[in-house]
Amino acid sequence: MRTRQPTTMLEDQPVPVRVKLAAAWTSFMFLYAYVDILGFFTPGIVEDILDGKVFEFDLSQTFSTTALTLMAVPIFMVVLSATLPARANRVTNLVVASLYVPVTVFNVAGGFWLYFYGLGVVLELIVLALIVRYAWTWPRTVPTASTVSRPDRELGQPDARRVSAHPGRG
Repeated sequence: MRTRQPTTMLEDQPVPVRVKLAAAWTSFMFLYAYVDILGFFTPGIVEDILDGKVFEFDLSQTFSTTALTLMAVPIFMVVLSATLPARANRVTNLVVASLYVPVTVFNVAGGFWLYFYGLGVVLELIVLALIVRYAWTWPRTVPTASTVSRPDRELGQPDARRVSAHPGRG
């Protein structure tokens, strides 16, 4: 006979802002890429590309360099969100996400599969809104005597000498 185990609650640990931002930029990057990739299945798109046109633009080194740059920014934002100091991280995310709003909206211009491209743009805008929200609401800390006396530490980072609230976790 099995004895019934007591139901336990899962521990819901807070996710650091840096991780939220990096995850959101990763999601944005995948949406951005997959809307373009799935767009190849739109009738006439491949033929236009083979004829040297994308939307109204001639395929050229300038076009390809611009497209690569537009994709590279979210890619770098994944890394920057995880590594920049808090203040620079917050500002960078606010600025870059805000600049990508009009870029994202432009991508629906002239789209003839409005439901498909419209959904892609709406999903991308939701992720950009999350990025702005996460960066805007970045938690703040009040400087303590230990953070003021140790300027080499970033504000808000726990002191390694602090006693853990969880025994055995240092």
